[in-house]
Amino acid sequence: MKIGILGAGSWGTALAKLLNGNGHEVTVWSIDAEEIVMLNEYHEHRSKLPGVMLAGDVRFTTDVQIVVEGADMLVMVVPSPFVRSTAKTIAPYVAQGQLIVNASKGIEESTLMLLDEVIKSEVPQAKVGVISGPSHAEEVGLSMPTTVVAGSKDEEVAKHIQDTFMNDFFRVYTSTDVLGIELGAALKNVIALAAGMADGAGCGDNTKAALITRGIAEIARLGVKMGGKPDTFSGLSGIGDLIVTCESKHSRNRRAGFLIGQGKTYHEAMDEVQMVVEGVYSAKAALALAKKYEAEMPIVEVVNKVLFEDLKIDEAIKLLLTREKTAEVHG
Repeated sequence: MKIGILGAGSWGTALAKLLNGNGHEVTVWSIDAEEIVMLNEYHEHRSKLPGVMLAGDVRFTTDVQIVVEGADMLVMVVPSPFVRSTAKTIAPYVAQGQLIVNASKGIEESTLMLLDEVIKSEVPQAKVGVISGPSHAEEVGLSMPTTVVAGSKDEEVAKHIQDTFMNDFFRVYTSTDVLGIELGAALKNVIALAAGMADGAGCGDNTKAALITRGIAEIARLGVKMGGKPDTFSGLSGIGDLIVTCESKHSRNRRAGFLIGQGKTYHEAMDEVQMVVEGVYSAKAALALAKKYEAEMPIVEVVNKVLFEDLKIDEAIKLLLTREKTAEVHG
């Protein structure tokens, strides 16, 4: 197949290697001309994914038309704040029924739309699917065993994505619950910020386990009210992605949270991480969705207060621990 990858960051680079290794013809686009010069010269993303070498037949370009026209599949891998602008840029070149697979994670703050909805709104002639799960680029780039889920409301499209990405180290499951997949992918970044904040403040494993467990309860609570399937949140794009993002040394959201837990502002933390921290962009949207659907999400509320209202970490912990007493499971 001919595959165009939109976004040349660490995840886009890792997926380029994966898909090229699966025998596909891969072209990678970036809006950053210097990034494309580096990739063409070294076939390695030296700043974001050092040590992962791409084959000589992987192509790189700043010309979006070259990537889109004639591609059997497009893979969206730009940071969430740029999904709409990228979709708008490619729209004139996308053919009727052309497949776009969203591999980005987040919620659009201004509209509260999930990213597959953003793409569909700008490129209505396209088919849109998703791929998500616990899959840090640093490990996929080194062919470490990984499992993810491919989603589409059309089961045959989900199976097509599965066939395209799957190999002997990258196992892909299918699902028709696109909303659940997308929501879990976005909200786990907000909970990972909380986990990082706790680490930075010197809390222990008990605290991390509590945040992961109660975090997935919050995500599922909102997700089911929005129409997602409960099983999705106990799967790869739910608890699976949440665990890896809260625990991994590769997690930029956990790293940013750690720095905030040590007293830095979110601006200072993002500057130090030097990559887009999706949880910061999704936190306000998550809180707005919680209010819209009347879903109780105390961790999300507290993360917003720490990020945007200067709530101190020790005060945030106290707020969570001294909430009104309740049962763990209702109904």
